[in-house]
Amino acid sequence: MKKIIITMLFASLTLTAFSQGKERKEHIKALKVAHITEELNLSEKEAQQFWPIYNVYDDNIFKLKHQDIRSIRKEIKDNYETLTDEKSQELLDRLSKAENSLHNERIKLASKLKTIISPKKILLLQIAEESFKRKLFEQYKKRRQEGKKRN
Repeated sequence: MKKIIITMLFASLTLTAFSQGKERKEHIKALKVAHITEELNLSEKEAQQFWPIYNVYDDNIFKLKHQDIRSIRKEIKDNYETLTDEKSQELLDRLSKAENSLHNERIKLASKLKTIISPKKILLLQIAEESFKRKLFEQYKKRRQEGKKRN
């Protein structure tokens, strides 16, 4: 029953999650929290300790992916034809550093969570994050297809 309610919540909120800007991000974050909470089955005590740590991690990951890495890739794409070997190496180094930072954030998260939840739940968290991304992408594709049918 709980899964049905969460699924219905996910579907209904996803329809509104594609609004503009900050509101969109908040909806997606709420969906993610609901999904992870359901998948991990956190106790109240675990949840109180888990969410502050996870939220800092999630904000750091978002910044790395959507600001740092995206800006590097945009610079590569916009200047690809005129990139010198020197500039290419600099961009490659920056990209490697940002990707290493992503990896290090994941390691720090697991280390911090070991004192709060079991290693099994930490693994389950990784699976839950991936399944959430997959569900969100499927909803996005579905909405795009519906939009194309209307046009």
